[in-house]
Amino acid sequence: MRLYLASTSPARLSVLRGAGIEPICFSPDVDEDAAVAAREAELGRALSAPELTEYLGRLKAEDVVARHGHEIDGLVLGGDSMFLLDGEILGKPHLPEVALARSRQHRGRTGVLHSGHWVIDHTGGTVQGAAGGVDTATVTLAADVSDAELDAYVASGEPLELAGGFAIDGLAGAFIERIEGAPSCVIGLSLPELRRLVVRLGHSYPELWNAPTGL
Repeated sequence: MRLYLASTSPARLSVLRGAGIEPICFSPDVDEDAAVAAREAELGRALSAPELTEYLGRLKAEDVVARHGHEIDGLVLGGDSMFLLDGEILGKPHLPEVALARSRQHRGRTGVLHSGHWVIDHTGGTVQGAAGGVDTATVTLAADVSDAELDAYVASGEPLELAGGFAIDGLAGAFIERIEGAPSCVIGLSLPELRRLVVRLGHSYPELWNAPTGL
């Protein structure tokens, strides 16, 4: 069974490869802000963080199927992640000063990471079904991390394009004191949730292991 990843995220690709899955990656083309605004207008309320992650994952998967369906015979996975501290969504900091302020805010405290997923069953070259779900984990940054250590981390550039401004599988791994939930969820793609969705769609998760690199 081939898995198609509606993402060019190196972190998500690394998670899948580490789990014995070699996906084919497509870059989704979604105007996230416009799509979310339209969805919230339709619902008459704001989407919660878990709802946002699943909805954005769905849009990415559906976009890839719409544009590349003729190339796809397998399962298409779209995903999105959001990190919250005190209920505030902390996206990619982009700027060093923002990353530094957020890391100091997180120090000694616990944040919540939501990872949304949407899987489209496109086996046989047509849509057979779809399923979505969200996994959640908490992340505690050690209280004794010094300002100098945080300065060095931000100077490395690693946190600037990461949701929440840290990576447990990177340089910040030594600063993360505790994780509750699936470690892969914190990286941006929950393997347990992916397995649940694959099973819901009537497939066997081990069929994704060690897929050949060619179509």
